[in-house]
Amino acid sequence: MTKSLEEVHESVSTQNKKKGFRKILAFLGPAYLVSVGYMDPGNWATDIAGGSQFGYTLVWVLLMSNLMALLLQSLSARLGIVTQRDLAQASRETYSKYINYILYFLAEIAIAACDLAEVLGMAIGINLLFGIPLLEAVLITVLDTFLLLFLINKGIRKMEAFIIALVAIIGFSFIFEMIFAEPEVHKVLAGLIPSIPNSAALYIAIGIIGATVMPHNLYLHSSLVQTRKFDRTPAGIKQALKYNLIDSTIALNLAFFVNAAILILAAATFHKNGMFEVAEIQDAHQFLEPLLGTKWAPILFAVALIAAGQSSTVTGTLAGQIVMEGYLHFRIQPWVRRIITRLIAIIPAVIVILIYGESVTGKLLILSQVILSLQLGFAIIPLIHFVSDKSKMKGFHISRTTQVVSWIIASIIVSLNAKLVYDEITSWLASSNHPMVLWFTVVPLAFGFLALLLYIVFKPFIAKFKSKAINHSPHNLKLKFSPRESKSIKNIAVSVDFSSADEAALNKAFELGGIDTEYTLIHIVETVGALMYGVHIHDYETTIDEKLLLKYKDMLSEKGFKIKTELGFGKPDKIIPKIINDGQFDILVMGTHGHTGLKDILFGTTVDKLRHKISIPLLIVK
Repeated sequence: MTKSLEEVHESVSTQNKKKGFRKILAFLGPAYLVSVGYMDPGNWATDIAGGSQFGYTLVWVLLMSNLMALLLQSLSARLGIVTQRDLAQASRETYSKYINYILYFLAEIAIAACDLAEVLGMAIGINLLFGIPLLEAVLITVLDTFLLLFLINKGIRKMEAFIIALVAIIGFSFIFEMIFAEPEVHKVLAGLIPSIPNSAALYIAIGIIGATVMPHNLYLHSSLVQTRKFDRTPAGIKQALKYNLIDSTIALNLAFFVNAAILILAAATFHKNGMFEVAEIQDAHQFLEPLLGTKWAPILFAVALIAAGQSSTVTGTLAGQIVMEGYLHFRIQPWVRRIITRLIAIIPAVIVILIYGESVTGKLLILSQVILSLQLGFAIIPLIHFVSDKSKMKGFHISRTTQVVSWIIASIIVSLNAKLVYDEITSWLASSNHPMVLWFTVVPLAFGFLALLLYIVFKPFIAKFKSKAINHSPHNLKLKFSPRESKSIKNIAVSVDFSSADEAALNKAFELGGIDTEYTLIHIVETVGALMYGVHIHDYETTIDEKLLLKYKDMLSEKGFKIKTELGFGKPDKIIPKIINDGQFDILVMGTHGHTGLKDILFGTTVDKLRHKISIPLLIVK
């Protein structure tokens, strides 16, 4: 199993730090890299629109979004700390190859869309600060491609320090903006009370929530927490979970402050002066100086915008690396990865600006948020499934209450994002000159996403139900044998799959052998994870199968038989012959489910593939 972000995996030791502030400080950092995704240029447009149209009314939406994000990011950190898998790796172990390809493709589109928002944000900032035309500013953003390479070579702590410095620049910029704007504190506090004035406010609220939780952040956080080396005992894991929660709380509250500051700034300047339609970042920048009476207001605004875009683009590239390595088990040079990601973002931006001009940047930002919205459910839902799994989480699974709250949050976010996507598609259909093209392309694609989402939601529940429906208990086997005198067959292998077929196979094996015969029970784990990772897999199915095989051994040993066990991983027709040919067996006994005709065509038959590959007699028992 490849380690997540191998070049910085467990590169920060926390074990030589004593308890107290120094210990906490050793764990602080990953959430700051994550938090920049919550204050990226994609959020600015919705915050400015919310503040200019509705004043301080929607501050509570930002607070609610922040609490949702805090829970989801803590789940992501928990997955990485406990399982030492990032979200992409956990998905690869759980779903089929083709589902993983789709999930990977969606994650890459989301990262490219996010990078598009960062490119536009940085370009707008450069344009506003230095007067460089927007198209040239977009091309300048290519230069930051090599910044990540420099930072990653300096170590994760240096990268964290760089990001924290950028976050500090954003934070201080808005502290001064607040001083200039002089917001009405009592109205800000009143904005914390939930209220939705009208349908337009609901749309803005949906936009704020949709822009808050970024899917790539869930992949990123589950990987970054693995950069800390700590004691892998239950007490050590518990401590790591506690300190990472502190890290997430501090970092995401800073992100909340920045988003709230943008909305409050828009409310205290534009809304207060009757300018209710300010939604473009460029317009906001243009009006700040005359309204606040200082040239520093627009300068600080542009500097904060560049810092937000730069910090987000660094973490977006890291997320891309995590997703590619996790889903595909495929790695390319970081500089190649960075250039590809950046080009995917720059090319559409350049084409659209060349054709339509600079006025469409706001629409491009909204489009990037819609694409992110589409992908969000495909990251949140698997995450909740994984951290709820008792076996996968080794006792550190989330409580039933946390599960219920998580599913409610997932339902809210996915429903609101679905509404956002629905509204965008209907508006495209209404305004398009060729609606039939959209009906045959975009609409089927949306339904395909919906079908995939439902599959991801219900598959683990169905798998669990099937697991419970099958009676795995070895104590229900009706074994007709009794220990007898010694036989000439000294070593018998018996293939078991914990179904009713085991009964006939074991009865026949004990008839052939005797009390002095040695019996080896062979079971093959056939999960997707087992096919990919072999003996390195540690999923729910493997744990259950190991326990059942030991139950068989204990029960049969108590009856006086010499029992050994062999647990294999992969396809039975490949793994069983390897076990048999490497051992000293006299005969292999297998039960059969009695498949005939159509069932054999649909399910295949292990027996036909197996009998040509083993060097000993094979006895099939019906």
